[in-house]
Amino acid sequence: MKIAVILYPGTNCEYDSKYAYEMLNQNVELIWHKETKLPQNLDLVVIAGGFSYGDALRSGAIAKFSPITKAIVEYANSGGKVLGICNGFQILLEANLLPGAMKHNKNVHFISKYHHLKVENSENDFLKELKKGDIVNIPISHGEGNYYIDSDALDELYDNNQILLTYCDENGKILNPNGSVDSIAGICNKNRNVFGLMPHPERAMEKLLGSDDGIKMLQGLIS
Repeated sequence: MKIAVILYPGTNCEYDSKYAYEMLNQNVELIWHKETKLPQNLDLVVIAGGFSYGDALRSGAIAKFSPITKAIVEYANSGGKVLGICNGFQILLEANLLPGAMKHNKNVHFISKYHHLKVENSENDFLKELKKGDIVNIPISHGEGNYYIDSDALDELYDNNQILLTYCDENGKILNPNGSVDSIAGICNKNRNVFGLMPHPERAMEKLLGSDDGIKMLQGLIS
């Protein structure tokens, strides 16, 4: 498969994402934010984590105006698969490819640690290698990971099975690290081709580093 990983000024997880997919024997190309077009014959776009534009104004707010973001929106709207990780998720929200918004963590502190997640919906390409109810251990690293959505739009997420992942403890009980509505850690769009999550599966590829639970997550979009 051919995968594009997007670089914005301030991105810091592009090489982690590239390395993770190359571990899975994929062809990965890094794409700079000033490009106006995506490479042809792409199978997946990954918007990596980090601090695009230094999180000025708010996370992802400036990145949505980059030339490459317009190309990503067109790609997604034509059915192309897009995965946004952490700041990538924030950018997808700002670009209106996913519903909702991000606020500062409830405790107003930056959080960086491993955290368990529960799979809420595996009927999608991203999580199809897992089962509903599975628990994975994936790093989180964010200051603005407090996912917010109003009650009507939240009901719509539930009605359409768009909630993919929630924060929990190792036994699957709710353990919300940042104040996100209903402990939401990841969602998809209605068409199930755009996926966003705050945790970092690309940092959970090797047991030596704490967990390899990210492998099945990333494999879904290439299998």
